[in-house]
Amino acid sequence: MSARKIAVLGASGYTGADAVRLLARHPHVQIAALTANTHAGKAVSDVFPHFFPLDLAMLTAWEEVDWAALDAVFCGLPHGTTQEIIAAVLKANPLIRVLDMSADFRLRDQAAYAQWYGHEHRAAELQEEAVYGLTELYRQQITAARLVACPGCYPTAVLLALVPLVKAGLVDAHDLVIDAKSGVTGAGRGLKQKTLFSEAGEGLSPYSIARHRHTAEIDQEISVAAGKAVTVNFTPHLIPMARGELCTCYVRLDGAGVDDLRAALEEAYRGEPFVHVAQKAVVPQTQNVRGSNYVQIGVFDDRIKGRAIVIATLDNLVKGSAGQAIQNMNLMFGWPETTGLEQIALFP
Repeated sequence: MSARKIAVLGASGYTGADAVRLLARHPHVQIAALTANTHAGKAVSDVFPHFFPLDLAMLTAWEEVDWAALDAVFCGLPHGTTQEIIAAVLKANPLIRVLDMSADFRLRDQAAYAQWYGHEHRAAELQEEAVYGLTELYRQQITAARLVACPGCYPTAVLLALVPLVKAGLVDAHDLVIDAKSGVTGAGRGLKQKTLFSEAGEGLSPYSIARHRHTAEIDQEISVAAGKAVTVNFTPHLIPMARGELCTCYVRLDGAGVDDLRAALEEAYRGEPFVHVAQKAVVPQTQNVRGSNYVQIGVFDDRIKGRAIVIATLDNLVKGSAGQAIQNMNLMFGWPETTGLEQIALFP
């Protein structure tokens, strides 16, 4: 089988770099092009020295890539910059498969996109065909898609923890409180005061309170599961570590018990290669999944009668971004879903 030729747009960012790291050892692909307009003309190892063992293409401007010669592209560009570029790529090669890791095609409602991102969508016709790329929920649609909008890291953890419970009617969809924490790579690689070591290194801070854009994805997918419009309570926090994410979800039970929640999750993810429902009393921890494509979910009794606590953890750069994109690519090309993604967590 000849290798599929792929490109990574935005290879100088954290998500792009993790895509390169994982794809470099994928047995069925060849990394044919890497773009980073601000670093065009540089070797990738000049930007990310840990890539020194790899023989990779030089970084180039996206306009200089021969898109017609490629089979797939991973997009790690910031939201707002992706839409017109992806539209141009698909115009140059209508058959190319697009794995978008930005937020630009995740919301189905264009009015919702404009509300949360501050401008009208600039590729509305593509937004309509995009498939939301949460693999475990939309596997069949992803397999046939041309454009997959890979979810944000927070929604991936939250939705995997809650959608089966909401769909089964075991929890009150109108009383979901989500306390989420992410490593600083979730804020991107650009220079920001809040991610300086002296500012983030010994502190824990909430941000985007009641207005984080990932909330829109969570609302969208929980509403689908519930069959009615739902608004969740979601607060993210920046925690002083490079990668990793943990979401603690507080739910009101709807006539069920904690054992019922665990049983529903175990049934939903039976046979799933990357979603692990922890045994009773086992506490999910970020160090259990660091560097891997795994998600670990645990369920616990709350001391408040009629409530429970559901905890999910993942690596925000792998299952929360690049790893999930590769999982989706495997589906699109008919390869085993786990190909290139079977790394066990890095511990300690």
